[in-house]
Amino acid sequence: MSPLMSVKKPSPAEIEMAGDWEIWEKEPSEFPWYYDQKETCYILEGSARVTAPDGSYIEFGAGDWVVFGQGLKCTWKITRKIKKHYMFG
Repeated sequence: MSPLMSVKKPSPAEIEMAGDWEIWEKEPSEFPWYYDQKETCYILEGSARVTAPDGSYIEFGAGDWVVFGQGLKCTWKITRKIKKHYMFG
């Protein structure tokens, strides 16, 4: 796994904190992405696989806490409509 991607189960405090963040939703699709800053996400619905150029990847879904590091180039493949809280920085 790329050191610029991580997935875990969040603590109750993290879930509460994420409740104040913006929400992003996207239908099943595949697209390239570049993170010019760190993004932290709490996945509310759906599932996806994010792959780095070296072939390493993470898979995640509802209930997961995902962090993408600044400088990460990747490809998102959303397999079930994603709905997430997110925060940059």
